[in-house]
Amino acid sequence: MSADAYPDALLFAAAPRPGRLARLARAPRQPRRILAILLARLSGRRLRAAQAWIALVGAEHRLALPAGVVPPSEPPSALAQAGIERIDAEAPGGIRIEPAGFPLILLAAPGQQIAEGAAAAIAAAFADPDLHALYGDVLARPHPRAAWIPVLRPSFDRDFLHAVDAIGPVIALRRASVAGLDPVPGAAALDLALRIAGRFGAGAVRHLPRLLAFGDAEGGGDGRPSQRAARLRVVRADLDRSGESGTGAIVEDNGVIRLERPLPVPRPLVSLIVPTRDRLDLLRPCIESLRHRTDWPAKEILICDNESRDPDTLAYFRALEAEGAARVVACPGPFDFAAINNRVAAEARGALLAFINNDVEAARPDWLERMVREALRPEIGAVGARLIDGEGRIQHGGIVLGTGGLVTHGHRHFPGEAVGYLSALHATRGVSAVTAACLVIEAEKFRRVGGFDAATFRIDFNDVDLCLRLNARGLSSLYVGGALLHHRESASRRPSAEAAARHRIEVEALKRRWGPLLAQDPHYHPGFDPDLATHLRLRRGWTGLEPAEPR
Repeated sequence: MSADAYPDALLFAAAPRPGRLARLARAPRQPRRILAILLARLSGRRLRAAQAWIALVGAEHRLALPAGVVPPSEPPSALAQAGIERIDAEAPGGIRIEPAGFPLILLAAPGQQIAEGAAAAIAAAFADPDLHALYGDVLARPHPRAAWIPVLRPSFDRDFLHAVDAIGPVIALRRASVAGLDPVPGAAALDLALRIAGRFGAGAVRHLPRLLAFGDAEGGGDGRPSQRAARLRVVRADLDRSGESGTGAIVEDNGVIRLERPLPVPRPLVSLIVPTRDRLDLLRPCIESLRHRTDWPAKEILICDNESRDPDTLAYFRALEAEGAARVVACPGPFDFAAINNRVAAEARGALLAFINNDVEAARPDWLERMVREALRPEIGAVGARLIDGEGRIQHGGIVLGTGGLVTHGHRHFPGEAVGYLSALHATRGVSAVTAACLVIEAEKFRRVGGFDAATFRIDFNDVDLCLRLNARGLSSLYVGGALLHHRESASRRPSAEAAARHRIEVEALKRRWGPLLAQDPHYHPGFDPDLATHLRLRRGWTGLEPAEPR
């Protein structure tokens, strides 16, 4: 079916799925990996085999439910019995919420069936007086004969909602909190959620990880332009209310709204920090992309030289310094990613630091500008980018806690052109952490938390730990999907028994320090299978009707 039939947030479901033969065609080119997968499976390590298979042939969404599989619906009387009035989100002439009536409102698009138990779950959640709006999950389909698509939302994220309408078509509201408001037609749920968050704080709008409704999707085809216009109007109004009227808002071709926050004049200096030990084959493309394919007028490049000895590499260093294109800082001793970056960051002159692996190359010249616009926000700590690996697949789409055994990169191994679940790969949105392969942060914020923890996380997880320490200080981590770079991950590192032992030690250190946070990422739905690539398939036994607490 054409993608035109799908609303913007569900474009991920319209992506063509490669046939079994097309996926199997990759296998003969990697005989050693195939053998390892077979041995793992024969020895009973099925999960490891499944993870290795996805890494080999690529990931794709396996979320659709058969057309005939739907939950039972709520009887018509259940809402009234729970003190909830249902209001048509698309009533002719728009909506105005009157002050008189049931204490709770369920704003729902026409044709939405309320799932069994939803009324009681909503009423129980609103026993908390600090809750003013509640959204849940839905099953959607582009037409009556299509498969059902589970639409599972993250916790409330204002940045994500500015980019993608991940709230509707059903939202429950405390009447007293919205009485007298007339939300924007075509984006009423989004409008009310943002207004409530602006008035009562982000904690007043919560997500209930439970199915509340199911019905046909709206917003594709001829309805798409009007829906996008309504969303844009809502976002601009929210920016105005929050004192950000100088921020531009643009609807991109894929329906994602991109914000352009104003930049200071003159532009602040950014220090681009690149650790390396030889590997000129990686380093030269990286540095040249920073010099010539990065449209930022105020930048300095600092190369952290960890005992390079290759004559060609040393000659390249001399040429860069002679041109004034980069400064090479000697960082002798065993490779220690965290300590090396900390040392050179201390010598950097920039108001912002950009940590760049030597196997990363800029794909679009505006990547740094997009990241700096967000990193300058007082409430933002670390900012990450969308990274594409050497096979043209997603390498990093934000870091998701509690997946892949501990943590993993969002949408790992999905096609590089994928929009991502709920268009998350192209959106600017909150995440728990981002990779230090390409991480931008204000220098003062980096120093405020003591930089990378080199004593505990020399090589692995130093970026996760940094982000979580920043988050604990009220400085959120942000993923910017419009900042695009290529990353040949770990191309400059070699596996060894010593590296494996050190990795195990750092795994245990991460668990000791951040164990409770690693159980369930607030930006990731608990209904997804946590063991494989993110957003790949549903958790075994998931029905969407299990008891759940708002988050």
